[in-house]
Amino acid sequence: MAQVKWFILASFICIQSISVNAQPGTIITNIQLVDGTGKPASRASVRIQGDKIVAIGALKPNKMDQVIDGKGKVLAPGFIDSHSHHFGDLTKNRSGLSTSSQGITTIVIGQDGNGYPMDSLSKWMIENPVVSNVASYTGQSSLREIAMGENDLYRNATVPELQKMKTILASELAKGSFGLSTGLEYEAAFYSSKQEVIDLAKVTAANQGLYTSHIRSEDLHMDEAIDEIIEIGRQTKMPVQVSHIKIANKLNWGTANLILEKLNQARKTGVNISADVYPYTFWNSTLRVLFPGKDFDNLASAEMATKQLFDPNESVLVQFAPNPNYVGKTITAIGVERNEQPAQALISLIQLAEDFKKANPNYTGSVEAIAGKAMSEEDIKTFLAWPESIICSDGNSGGHPRGYGAFTRVLGRYVRESNLMPLEKAIYKMTGQSADFFGFKNRGRIAVGNFADLVLLDPATVMDEANLKNSKALSKGIEMVWVNGQLVYQAQKATGNLPGVLIKRK
Repeated sequence: MAQVKWFILASFICIQSISVNAQPGTIITNIQLVDGTGKPASRASVRIQGDKIVAIGALKPNKMDQVIDGKGKVLAPGFIDSHSHHFGDLTKNRSGLSTSSQGITTIVIGQDGNGYPMDSLSKWMIENPVVSNVASYTGQSSLREIAMGENDLYRNATVPELQKMKTILASELAKGSFGLSTGLEYEAAFYSSKQEVIDLAKVTAANQGLYTSHIRSEDLHMDEAIDEIIEIGRQTKMPVQVSHIKIANKLNWGTANLILEKLNQARKTGVNISADVYPYTFWNSTLRVLFPGKDFDNLASAEMATKQLFDPNESVLVQFAPNPNYVGKTITAIGVERNEQPAQALISLIQLAEDFKKANPNYTGSVEAIAGKAMSEEDIKTFLAWPESIICSDGNSGGHPRGYGAFTRVLGRYVRESNLMPLEKAIYKMTGQSADFFGFKNRGRIAVGNFADLVLLDPATVMDEANLKNSKALSKGIEMVWVNGQLVYQAQKATGNLPGVLIKRK
């Protein structure tokens, strides 16, 4: 009798298996599988049903399956943009070519101290489907604006104000925020004390969150800024990450190894510190960050900035509301138009932007932004190759080409052309390693049961095309992209599917 029962049970399991496999799905065949673990590529097929990966291996399609011939190209997990500003683009262009065209399927927002309340974000995502998955930090600057008032941030917070920030932060973490982000180089947070940041970080750690920081200085006082984030990691014992790590002081170019030596030493003492990095030698930010002392009318400080902190001959305005004709021109060229030296032109542009803000208090968006040439190629390579770094874009749509090309630039210029690292390692940095940092349990790797966030790419042709003159040029070599099992990008076009979800910390 027991044998009969076992036979019936086994038959039921077999029938269930056949029934599942008989359901319509998508099989991607004839691929080189790079699964996001870092291990070598292998020949395989992948089967998708609904929003999940249901089988991997030598698969046979049934009559109802859609079969896609991968033509020997690479199938990888969808890329995770660990530091992204693409949500601004998604609110206007929900098909999000800026993300899917470079293989990104998940963006992590709320960066540099600025974020959205989780309730508002959840409501918006339900009412406005988008192409990408979205995860978010809670920003310290946003907390300060709520507690202190947006026009009263150039000081330390009071004890009651800090308590209000801590209460809101704890609530946001409970609602699914992934942690605390800071933008300590920017004025909204620059005047906060180290203790304020540590106190907020402790709340984050108590709620099993993460800490990421645009550190207090990426140029003149970078050593002290690195020490600050290490100390935060030491006191809170939670993972901490340096946002878009770079060396922006020309006098310190070539010292990336020394910075990594400090980070590695901290890791040896138990501090879980890492970094994300984008593959460009110029950044995108406000003109005001070029004045570490916040003395925006000081000619000596401006002259120091033109000599040490950026190259005015190669740095281009990418946004300037007071005079749109300046967009696309270098600081030096604008100075020639104004009959000013680059340092004086820098001061003048900042004053024009400030006057514009006062005259247009209801203006929304960035008044000014610059793509500043300020880093060395060798330092970028060193940071990219560090085992603890992951890849980010720090981008949005337009302005800086990283918004459309960061991930494909790594794969084309640094993997294929420069042989900086194997393809499998680069993809691991974009997928599995990022997923591990954020705790995405079922994304970032091609595995049975995981969500079907996938990108089919041609490793022989993948390359960024975006540049400062055409920052929205689509990359080459990204063949197809799926988000949660739905095809969202093919033949350099959005399909119109909008399957992105809000990922909440659990």
